[in-house]
Amino acid sequence: MTRHFLIASLVAALAASTASADTLREALVSTYQANPTLTGQRESLKATDAGVAIARSGGRPTVTGTIGVTRDLGRSGRFDTGLSKGPFVVGGIDVNMPLFQGGTVRNGIEAAKSRVEAGRANLRAVEGDVFTEAVSAYMDVIRARATSELNGNNVKVLETNLQATKDRFEIGDVTRTDVAQSEARLSLARSRLLAAQGAQVTAEENYRRVIGKNPAQLQPPPPLPPFPATPDEAVRIALANNPDLIAASKQAEAAGHDVNAVRGTRLPTVSAIGSFDYASTTSGNTGGIDRSGTATSVGVQGRIPFYQGGLPGARIRQSQALEGQALEARIASERSVVAQTRSAFAQYKSALDGIQSNEVAVKANELALEGVRAENSVGTRTILDVLDAEQELLNSQVLLVTARRDAYVAGFQLLNAMGQAEADDLGLDGGPLYDPLGNYRRVAGDWNDWSNDPRHNPVATSTVTPQEQPQGVTPASQ
Repeated sequence: MTRHFLIASLVAALAASTASADTLREALVSTYQANPTLTGQRESLKATDAGVAIARSGGRPTVTGTIGVTRDLGRSGRFDTGLSKGPFVVGGIDVNMPLFQGGTVRNGIEAAKSRVEAGRANLRAVEGDVFTEAVSAYMDVIRARATSELNGNNVKVLETNLQATKDRFEIGDVTRTDVAQSEARLSLARSRLLAAQGAQVTAEENYRRVIGKNPAQLQPPPPLPPFPATPDEAVRIALANNPDLIAASKQAEAAGHDVNAVRGTRLPTVSAIGSFDYASTTSGNTGGIDRSGTATSVGVQGRIPFYQGGLPGARIRQSQALEGQALEARIASERSVVAQTRSAFAQYKSALDGIQSNEVAVKANELALEGVRAENSVGTRTILDVLDAEQELLNSQVLLVTARRDAYVAGFQLLNAMGQAEADDLGLDGGPLYDPLGNYRRVAGDWNDWSNDPRHNPVATSTVTPQEQPQGVTPASQ
């Protein structure tokens, strides 16, 4: 119930965002459709799907045909029968149908199916991670642009202050020290503006990398849904839904089937066999025997392994150790999920408190700056006091912007840890969602030796512009 409520709240929030090409919703749709990490993981799942068909092939019949043409080059002595030296045409068909394989095929199929389920969970995990990265990139651009704007405004204010201080110095109202202090503070502000502009370029380039296009004017993000009241409740949701933990559990399950499959190599195997052979002498003396003939046979063949050089025992111990590794990895994943969930919960709560504190600080610093300027005008405050008050206001404004960014990103990280930050949860409307079952249904039961897919053309889009493209080089997306 809690999961569905959170998802419905998030979908409603995203749907209510401003209709613009640069909303968070549109950025997530672009990421879902063309992020190479995500599209690559889909191809990885397709490869895992094929493992089921590979495992099933071990229990299916095999049909082998042979054909050949031979001619005797010479015979002497007892081998010289006086009969035809050829050419001889021979051919045959052999059929082998496994009846019992010691359980290796059955367990191999179950292991492959478990790995497919793990692959689907991994795809969910990658979706959540990529969306979290996209949200972080989106919020980083908003923060960087706001920080650049605040620093730019501060430079303009300090330029005005410097001119006013110089004017007052000319009439003897202030000293040369006041002018020097104003000049120093202006130079420092310009340096900070350059640093903020550099950080803005970095944020915008990261946005282009993750989302696949340059950011234009970004709308404020929609509000996040309500979260669990306590970290314990958040952890309970995460342990039930986190895809990384589900994937680790399915990998351990597959490793258990691997152990049983290897154990089957010590058991007898039974196969039904059939063969059809044809031979013909095209010319020469046959001694009265027909020039051509056929032979057909059927039967059941058993194979009993008495001793295999210790190979089965070694392989069993190897698969048991790999199963143990998978079981330990599941515990490690569980620990990681608990830590990530509690950390994101704490960061989210801390950032919310930081927003409240910084909002109070901004209002207080605005009031303080207004008072210091008034007091300076009547001579009870110095120019340095005014400069310090302006810097305090700028610092609190930047901290407020950062706290808002941190709160939103931490909140989305908490959603991701709880397994609720995937495409299906977000209700994206950029077209039909990718169906991992579609490819599985198509390939898992395939019997055709000659089936294959067309060569893959990249789905992810290149972000290289025509101006960046080296001459004579084809873009990677083509």
